[in-house]
Amino acid sequence: MEELRNKLFNTKKDGWKDLNDNEKTKLFDLSDRYIKFLNKAKIEREFIKEAKKLADENGYRDIMTFDKLNSGDKIYFINRDKSMYLAIIGENSIEEGLHIIGSHVDSPRLDLKPNPLYEDTGLAYLKTHYYGGIKKYQWTTIPLSMHGVIVKPNGEKIEINIGEDENDPIFTITDLLPHLAQDQMQKKLSNGVEGENLNLLIGSIPYDTEEKVAEKVKLNILNILNQKYGITEADFTSSEIELVPAFKARTLGFDESMVAAYGQDDKVCAYTSLHAMMELQNVKNTAVCILADKEEIGSMGNTGMESHMFDFFISEILNKLQVNRPNLLDKVFCFSKMLSSDVDAGYDPIYASVSDKYNAGFLGKGISLNKYTGARGKSGASDANAEYVAWIRNILEKNSIKYQVAELGKVDIGGGGTIAYIIANKGADVIDCGVPVLSMHAPYEVTSKYDIYSAYKTYKAFWEE
Repeated sequence: MEELRNKLFNTKKDGWKDLNDNEKTKLFDLSDRYIKFLNKAKIEREFIKEAKKLADENGYRDIMTFDKLNSGDKIYFINRDKSMYLAIIGENSIEEGLHIIGSHVDSPRLDLKPNPLYEDTGLAYLKTHYYGGIKKYQWTTIPLSMHGVIVKPNGEKIEINIGEDENDPIFTITDLLPHLAQDQMQKKLSNGVEGENLNLLIGSIPYDTEEKVAEKVKLNILNILNQKYGITEADFTSSEIELVPAFKARTLGFDESMVAAYGQDDKVCAYTSLHAMMELQNVKNTAVCILADKEEIGSMGNTGMESHMFDFFISEILNKLQVNRPNLLDKVFCFSKMLSSDVDAGYDPIYASVSDKYNAGFLGKGISLNKYTGARGKSGASDANAEYVAWIRNILEKNSIKYQVAELGKVDIGGGGTIAYIIANKGADVIDCGVPVLSMHAPYEVTSKYDIYSAYKTYKAFWEE
């Protein structure tokens, strides 16, 4: 009876049980590398900067340095320092399609407003505008660090990274003490903290002068910034400054089985796909890795996947393979296959009521496939066809990679979307394939090291197919 049950039932098994010592060593080594990478790459610009270093070290070159491409060439293209496309030219004709893995490197955060600096009753603040879907109350009373760039009218670019080094100051957003929060506590969680009140506390010492000067604390802050970076208040208008948790990515649990970190949506999939690509040598079909920006706000803009920049990259490949002709780009996409490598909502037993336990992704049970995304009646979904799901299953099963097929929550609870539909609209077969995450979009997210390792193995096997 038990033998028949094992044969016929689709049982999600804990992945840790089947690992040998060699696999465990590889798993923990990959997780250590991932943690170190996260601590250097909290925002999209930093991720792309580190990805370029890794690509350069592994023999990749900017596609613009090539006159002609041949099988085996390793190339990349960086779009405005915030998104990146990498590829290895395959042995097969590119007309047989690409094997694409696409993730995103932006995460929910707080951005500075264009005119952020003000003083109120002896305290200096920076005004923020939240980016992506956040629970606003989670961003108060935690240490925040400041990352990004300030660009002067003369083109000089100043990189900002304050709050990560232990010798740096950090910043925070204050909240109301419980003793005076009776009215606040009666509000819904969604508006207990208003977006306009997410103002960053940055200083309290007035400028040292006997003169009667208004806003002396603001003046002191600007003087500090001018002396250190050579900027004035007006330079904030041409800046991209992001506020992220100053927490370090760390190993979680007595058994060290998990990773706790900011921005694992979707850097966990971006890193594992990038790491897998660095290990590729010769591939049959041209392998493409997408590290996209702006997914958290709809993939709009010229660094998001809704732009034509990815099409430009593939067109340049066709040009430099010297095969391009009218409509070939469309044909290549129509014969392509893609894994949309974005995270899934991990099943959390504390909040079990929002999930369908039979169709949820569990931590430690392998890569999570989402056949379709969208909300409620599959609104806005990219829905993979059965033939393609079976093709992916075959890759996973013949490489002994544990996987689970899931949905993001119960049908009428909510839903979500990824970049899958954008490439699917071009004609490619696409399925979402990523790591289950607890506390998604929170300042500190949780993943399983087993699932991180499963993602890396999945992406490598897909490209080597």
